Amino acid sequence: MPWQERIFPYRRPASAEPGRARPVRGRRILDGGPPDGLSGPSPHRGRRPRQSSAGNRENIVQQLRFGDITVDRIVEAEGLGFPPQFLLPESDGDAIRHYRDWLEPHFFDPESGRFIQSVHCYVVRSPRHTVLIDTCVGNGKDRPSTRAWNRMDTDFLLRLRDLGVAPADVDYVLCTHLHVDHVGWNTRLLDGRWVPTFPNARYLFHETEFEHWEKNGDYVLEGPGASDGFYEDSVLPVVEAGQAVFVVDGHAIDDWLTVEAWPGHSPGHVCLRLKAGGREAVFAGDLLHHPVQCRHPDWNSRFCWDPALSAASRRRFVERHAETPAVILAAHFATPVAGRIAAPGGLTRFETL
Repeated sequence: MPWQERIFPYRRPASAEPGRARPVRGRRILDGGPPDGLSGPSPHRGRRPRQSSAGNRENIVQQLRFGDITVDRIVEAEGLGFPPQFLLPESDGDAIRHYRDWLEPHFFDPESGRFIQSVHCYVVRSPRHTVLIDTCVGNGKDRPSTRAWNRMDTDFLLRLRDLGVAPADVDYVLCTHLHVDHVGWNTRLLDGRWVPTFPNARYLFHETEFEHWEKNGDYVLEGPGASDGFYEDSVLPVVEAGQAVFVVDGHAIDDWLTVEAWPGHSPGHVCLRLKAGGREAVFAGDLLHHPVQCRHPDWNSRFCWDPALSAASRRRFVERHAETPAVILAAHFATPVAGRIAAPGGLTRFETL
């Protein structure tokens, strides 16, 4: 089933101060480029994101259906991302150019030589529950190591409401792992303090992942994607509010969404498997950063915690899902995002729906 698309405005980043609010002194367009992340939310090849007459950027919410389960995608940022050999240091530029027939126009921009990438959240709804999977970067978070993500100011919650979902309606928040671009909307700034954005939700963290960051919350990576205090502003407030639930491999929500451990990118990285209506989808998180890894699962991203373990998990994942009808929904694949792992002639590749 093809994605259905609707257009929404995207607001420009603004200054803010984590922990305590401070007056906004100015706004600036998302202008990050390598090594600073996405250039802005546009699904179009190499073009600058369009702006409305109000100066807001356009954005997209998309939907899939699995029986009585709906999956919507709210894009926080999408556009030109990292050069291949920056994101995937083991990659071969000549090989990537050889795959242009299936990487273009959605996932690689030949003019700039950069990947096209996305940061987005999945909104999954059954007749009983509303679930968010990975909550992006968030608003007002101090992220100086990644210019495009620093002190963002987007209308994420307005776009969630457009789907008919208020923050109080969310039952579960699942983070495939605890990295800066997957936990941001866990919290929002209220009266100068970070509080859970979704007051009635249970936030599910894999216990191995949480234990790692509980011990290493002050650990600072260098360069884009650095931790930049995300544990203190986007994880710890949830725990202190009593809304965190620590889960293990096999944990399920009802009988249609199951937690699966796929470690390596982070110590407790998980994928979420959805089965409903005779169909199957896998929310792959950062096990796959880019579709080219479906052909080369040994190509790790520079952000992988344990490269050997990450590559082993990725190889198993690709082997398990190649030539199956399972829909792959990764955390950073650009629009149209959803696809399957095909293997024409025995060579695996990502094919969009």
